[in-house]
Amino acid sequence: MLKRISFSDRIMLVVIYTLLGLLAFSALYPFWNAVAVSFNVGVDTAKGGITFWPREFTLENYQIILQDNRLITGFMVSVARVIVGTASSIFMTALLAFGMTRTYLIGRNYYMVFFVFTMYFGGGLIPTYLLIRSLGMMDTFAVFIVPSMISVWNMIIFRTFFKGLPVGLEESAHIDGCSTWGIFFRIILPLSGPVIATLSLLTAVGHWNDWFLPSIYITNEELMPIQTILRQTLNANIVSGQSAVLDSASAALVEQTKQVTSKSLTMAMMIVVTLPIILVYPFVQKYFVKGVLVGSLKE
Repeated sequence: MLKRISFSDRIMLVVIYTLLGLLAFSALYPFWNAVAVSFNVGVDTAKGGITFWPREFTLENYQIILQDNRLITGFMVSVARVIVGTASSIFMTALLAFGMTRTYLIGRNYYMVFFVFTMYFGGGLIPTYLLIRSLGMMDTFAVFIVPSMISVWNMIIFRTFFKGLPVGLEESAHIDGCSTWGIFFRIILPLSGPVIATLSLLTAVGHWNDWFLPSIYITNEELMPIQTILRQTLNANIVSGQSAVLDSASAALVEQTKQVTSKSLTMAMMIVVTLPIILVYPFVQKYFVKGVLVGSLKE
């Protein structure tokens, strides 16, 4: 039998759904407007009035963006950084968390204090820059990977999840002759799918969206990720100086069309940069609830 909803509850539901709808609209509209502008003729966009749909549909903006060799190279650098950086960070962080769950580890409480200390206090930008330079990681791919290989926050989440696994699994594995490495690779990691998927996505998004670190440590254009190139685009005047942002082929195409503007190209580039990471979400969405709430409930 269905429970009847009172009139006051119905009003409250209407208010809640209305507020949630407005919140969702405010979050989605800027992105949808960027899509509409990116598919509209740049000269027409400059007149204003583009809201939900392109007024004069065109693919010229994407044609110019996708022919820019700098963007293609930056996209490949970003993809490589996300894959290598995420895999190395998750593995090293999980390995550290597994070690911190060992009760026979001498001084593990002191280690934990040191790790947590680094979450709140750092050396600062200048000491970090001097350290990176002294290690010879300037203008190298390693600067994307090594500094962010260990995440203390993710280590705490892994540690909490590992401590919640049944102790009998490890004890039975030891009785069967399984080594510590075997327990980690054959038991711990296979059972950690939800937390690995969740933290992998968050780590990948962090690598993909980062533009600040390359702008400091990278001067070689062949190692510039696409986010840093997008930042340069936002700070440059494409119409008056296409060579500062686009390569010669794309700049020549801009001169031929005369239909694009700085705003239309920027919006097209934003969609190209944002779309790949958005497409990843549906594949790990089912792990989010279980992965994010790890350690929040105790039996």
